[in-house]
Amino acid sequence: MTDQLTGSAATTEWRAEDRVRARRAAIAGGVGTLIEYYDFSLYGYLAIVMAPLFFPSSDPATALLSALAVFGTAYLMRPLGGIVFGHIGDRFGRKKALLATLVCMGLGSMAMGFLPTHAQAGIWATVLLVVVRMVQGFSAGGEVGGSATFISESAPRHLKATYGAFTPLGSTMGFAMAAAVAGTVSAFTTDVQLESWGWRVPFLLALPLTLLCLWARTRVEETHGEDADSGPAQAPVVAVFRRQPLALLQSVGISVACNGTAYIGLTYMSIHLMKSLGYERTPVYWIATAVIGVVALAMPLGGVLADRIGRLRFTVISFAGFAIVTYPAMAVMHHSLWIAAIAYLLIMVNTIGAQVGSYTLMPLLFDKDVRFTGVAMGWNLGVVIAGGTAPFVAVWLVAKTGNILSPAVFVIVAAVIGLVSVAGVARRSKVAQEQLG
Repeated sequence: MTDQLTGSAATTEWRAEDRVRARRAAIAGGVGTLIEYYDFSLYGYLAIVMAPLFFPSSDPATALLSALAVFGTAYLMRPLGGIVFGHIGDRFGRKKALLATLVCMGLGSMAMGFLPTHAQAGIWATVLLVVVRMVQGFSAGGEVGGSATFISESAPRHLKATYGAFTPLGSTMGFAMAAAVAGTVSAFTTDVQLESWGWRVPFLLALPLTLLCLWARTRVEETHGEDADSGPAQAPVVAVFRRQPLALLQSVGISVACNGTAYIGLTYMSIHLMKSLGYERTPVYWIATAVIGVVALAMPLGGVLADRIGRLRFTVISFAGFAIVTYPAMAVMHHSLWIAAIAYLLIMVNTIGAQVGSYTLMPLLFDKDVRFTGVAMGWNLGVVIAGGTAPFVAVWLVAKTGNILSPAVFVIVAAVIGLVSVAGVARRSKVAQEQLG
């Protein structure tokens, strides 16, 4: 962490010379992450529509579980993507890696929109679906770690969370945009049209969105320095495991908590409202859009607050909020759709601090020459454990226990893991705590 700016003189110099560069990095990182997560999360929102098209079954629950299993399978590719794109980012520069992740995701989403269904291609439709999802997972594996690292290296020490908030702003807004597009298509098509061709439209929108983001990312300056080609003496992934195993373990714990809590709201809650509580599909999509959109737009405010009160403290408050609020909020959702919407918002407000804190803290745990790889590995391992599995585990818990509130237990466990991990970070040296806030 010796590369971090310290002292008032460094702050003054940054304000005079680098404000535009930091702003461009934050916008490019946030917009890119938005596009990535729009592409990646569409499948989760449309799973309830796509399930019978790719996994025909007499039991709708079995078809949905199969579709959600494919959703989780994509996450298995994320650590590999993190290693590959992390290697590129730590060896050859952050910008090259972030451009590569974006192109990979855009092509994967376009392919998703052209897939044949089971009725058209039989088992090959399912095979192609899995392959495309794995490509998307591979791409997403390098995105978040790269964006968080890139923005962190472009921002001064006292504004790490303020600028770092653009990564969760982008990722969360990507989910909101996906829900909005899914809601729009659902509203303007009949059930037959949606199942026939309507579900393809959101995926095909990936092309113009990807081109827009490519333009934004080509305008930013590299942060890796003149010696980008040198990197660590060992492969970055090997160097992380050998030199900073504790930082990696702490980052995995933080990621487990951040993703395990957030993904219940980002991907499962729509399924919960439609399947478990019986609310209509289109209004549920719009509620998800509104709730996730409000939370996303509040991320920059959360970043400012985190820099003021302390990043560690803000993260602890948010994980504790998830542990306390989730169960009672889900317990009142059956009363009416409006109450469900308010309860949904009360749960998701906690993800502001959880995500802003996580995205800001993790890059500061690793040395610069392995930072892209370290953040990507820590984040993706946590995502595999608790992110991609969240909707599947939630549906499985309800099916096995018969209790529609059982997914709240998953959130509580994830939040507790986050509190333990952050407590471990808080016990670092005084210098580290000053850097982490």
